[in-house]
Amino acid sequence: MVRITVLHSPGPREVREQEFDLAAGATVGDALAACALEVPEGGEVGIWGRRTPMSHVLREGDRVEVCRPLVVDPKVARRERFQRQGARATGLFANRRPGAKQGY
Repeated sequence: MVRITVLHSPGPREVREQEFDLAAGATVGDALAACALEVPEGGEVGIWGRRTPMSHVLREGDRVEVCRPLVVDPKVARRERFQRQGARATGLFANRRPGAKQGY
């Protein structure tokens, strides 16, 4: 028997965690079947943050993570946030000392 943890996020800012005891030699697919989860279209499965195929054999203490697909590209989201906030309120310019040179 191996004890594993399965984590998944059904929605934004919501994470569910389940622990299972599975037979030795169980795969990632077996773990998802045990907790009645399916990988969403465009999603990924990983162990401790690394992509893993469904046929990967689990070891004691593994944490299987089911990831949803990204809704927005992080680079695009950052660019849009920067435009909304303006250049003077972000990064190096956020906490500038009075009288200091620009960018320091």
